[in-house]
Amino acid sequence: MKQDFIRARSSEQKSQRMADIKRATAQLYRDFPYHEITLTTIAERLGWSRASLYKYVTTKEEIFLELSADARNAYFEDLLSAFPPTFDFNASAIAASWAQIAEANKEWFVYGDILMTIIETNVTLDRLKAFKKGYFDYLDKLYSQMGAMLGVSKDRFDYLISTIHFHGTGMVGGCATNPMVSQALNELGINNPKLDFRSSMEEFICMCLHYWHHE
Repeated sequence: MKQDFIRARSSEQKSQRMADIKRATAQLYRDFPYHEITLTTIAERLGWSRASLYKYVTTKEEIFLELSADARNAYFEDLLSAFPPTFDFNASAIAASWAQIAEANKEWFVYGDILMTIIETNVTLDRLKAFKKGYFDYLDKLYSQMGAMLGVSKDRFDYLISTIHFHGTGMVGGCATNPMVSQALNELGINNPKLDFRSSMEEFICMCLHYWHHE
């Protein structure tokens, strides 16, 4: 049922509208595959008309880019809080904490599964530039705080962050339950072992840290 829509005027009202849009879209993504989510279904979830939604976004990818930015910021902020400059290098301890943070911020890896191939291909250049700037600004902050402790150059640090992200993106998809995949494997008589996201991330991060520390 559509609600009476009052267009936002102040910056605070506009921010609240975008927060409502992101919340509705995130809820839909938990319940439906990406290809079934449209601006129409998002507007219906909000109780708005599609025309009202168009006042704030022109594609669903613009919303998912905002959701990705929020998830990224939360993940990187948790890393900054967990590893102060005084933190001593201990690969096992770092990997355990990092994996816990990844588990708590799994949305960053979930959105990563469609970020480069879908989301970033259908947004405006200005939105994409703002997103990329936010990402690289965080890399600079993280390196200034963690680089010396990890004993890696800036280039290697950036590569480490990307490597962990790509592994997490693959793992989060592998840990998801797809009934059709399970049925296909069962009918083929192939064992489909359950994957544990956190333990896999911890093992992988620890391996990377041992490899790159003072390489």
